[in-house]
Amino acid sequence: MNPGFWGIVVIVVAVLLLFGRGKIAGMMGEVATGIRAFQKGMKDEEKPAAQIDATKEPEKTTDA
Repeated sequence: MNPGFWGIVVIVVAVLLLFGRGKIAGMMGEVATGIRAFQKGMKDEEKPAAQIDATKEPEKTTDA
């Protein structure tokens, strides 16, 4: 059973009433930020290991 036009309209109105316009916009912004971070991570993964190691700061170790 596929929802018709009016079914989709009712669902959209219910979602807007539950979450509000501001909260939905905020969630979309967070999703976009996550997608950008994922794409950046994929680009970093494609670099050779020598390039990645050269860009990182040396790790500081503490002897306990």
